[in-house]
Amino acid sequence: MNDTDDLDSEIADDTDTETDGDSDIGTANTMRERAGESRLKIWLLLAASRLQVTVVLALGVFVAFVVFVTLTPSPLHPQLQTGDTIETMFSTMIGAIITGATLVVTIGQLVLSQENGPLGEQRDRMENSMDFREYTEELIGSPSPADPSEFLRQLVFVAELRAKALRDGVADNDDDQLRAEVDEFTDSLVGNAEVVIDQLEDATFGNFSVLFAALNFNYGWKIFQVERIANDFEDSLSDEELSNLEDLKTSLSLFGPAREHVKTLYFEWELVTLSQMILYAAIPALVIAGVMLTVVDAGTFPGRTLGVANITLAIGAAFTATLVPFLLFAAYVLRIVTVAKRTLAIEPLILRNSQR
Repeated sequence: MNDTDDLDSEIADDTDTETDGDSDIGTANTMRERAGESRLKIWLLLAASRLQVTVVLALGVFVAFVVFVTLTPSPLHPQLQTGDTIETMFSTMIGAIITGATLVVTIGQLVLSQENGPLGEQRDRMENSMDFREYTEELIGSPSPADPSEFLRQLVFVAELRAKALRDGVADNDDDQLRAEVDEFTDSLVGNAEVVIDQLEDATFGNFSVLFAALNFNYGWKIFQVERIANDFEDSLSDEELSNLEDLKTSLSLFGPAREHVKTLYFEWELVTLSQMILYAAIPALVIAGVMLTVVDAGTFPGRTLGVANITLAIGAAFTATLVPFLLFAAYVLRIVTVAKRTLAIEPLILRNSQR
């Protein structure tokens, strides 16, 4: 099964595990539920391979170009047959490709330059990372995994265990409302954790599956609920029950920076990939633009195919090919900005209407 199939399956799992949006405690857990968007939109913006999205965008550009040129009330076909139009189009595209590719690669290198620094800064980074791993080791009771997906998976698993411990701890509490709210909250948390653990099990860093699964664990809302329960039922909770709530809050709070770190690494990985892909696409795009500029004229593609002038099809295909570097840029940036927008707050701040 490829990466896209895995993500399609995860989106389907989101649909199967939706909770009542009107619930005060066990409300929307997964990203698709919180966003309130359709499966198709989430698939296009996030789950789909960026090459697939680029192909879809390219087909849309080609079809739109051909349809507009063919069906416009004042047909543009005569203009496309003139050498001046072809020369203007593709001489402009050559300049745009070179400028755009250079700019994107430069931006990528500027972002990655943050990873470079003197020895002292690198040592501080290493010490901070090792401190975090040691704290995680104490939390999970074993050495911190080196694999990002397993690292996040262990943190979610600990949160699940502590939620169950909280539920069991208040089972004999005399406050019926407290037991009911804790049961509802922990059932929601455990169900969400099981889904995310399954998604992370076979996920590998380098594609979007790890981050996609991590985004499905709504830790911020869960931290808020822990704080609210501790405050609302302070008089009904024993010291041990308050300790269980604090332990659960600690495990949830640790997941936040861990996810943000993985997200940062993924963004840097994607920027490197984007720079490579644009450079790979820019070279053939320049060749095609150069060929169209120097070789193609009104008589190069005579006749019609399916009622459409061959010169229109040829120019449309060449124009689309020269746009591929920009379409790749659009496909990758759509995913990056979507993830960035949905993860602006690391603390329990809800920036969406779905959980106000």
